[in-house]
Amino acid sequence: MPFPRRVALRSLFALAVVAATGGTLGRIAARPPETGADPYAFDEMYAGRRIRGLTGPAGEPVALVDGRPLHLMRCADGGWVTPLDHYESCPSPLAATRAAVDAAGSAPLSRYAAGHGLHSDPTGGNPRGVHA
Repeated sequence: MPFPRRVALRSLFALAVVAATGGTLGRIAARPPETGADPYAFDEMYAGRRIRGLTGPAGEPVALVDGRPLHLMRCADGGWVTPLDHYESCPSPLAATRAAVDAAGSAPLSRYAAGHGLHSDPTGGNPRGVHA
C-alpha cells in the first residue's frame, strides 16, 4: 500500500510547527505545573480528561487537554473562548477549557489543529458536529 499523501503532508506540517515554535509546545506539555505565582495554573481531571493550564512563554495562558494544546482566545468582555465552544464567554481559562471538554465529548483533540484552524478529520467525530 503506498504512503498516503495526506499523511505525508500532515507530518510535514507538524514538523514545520515544531521547527517554527522551537519545540515550545513539547516543552510546555512536559513541564510540571508551577503553582502559586502562575495565575493560569490548573491541573485536574475533568470529565475523564486531564486538563492543564499554565502561563506560556509570552505570558499568555496555555491550555492542554490530554497533553494536546487547546487554543484560547480573549474576548472583548474580558472572558475566554475556545474554537470548540466559542458562543459563550467564560470567566477564566479553566472555565473555557472545561466548556471545550464538554463540547468535544469523547472526540480527541487534533494534534494538528493547535490554534491554526486545521482539522484532521473533516467529518468532526462528535455527534453535535464539533470539530476538535
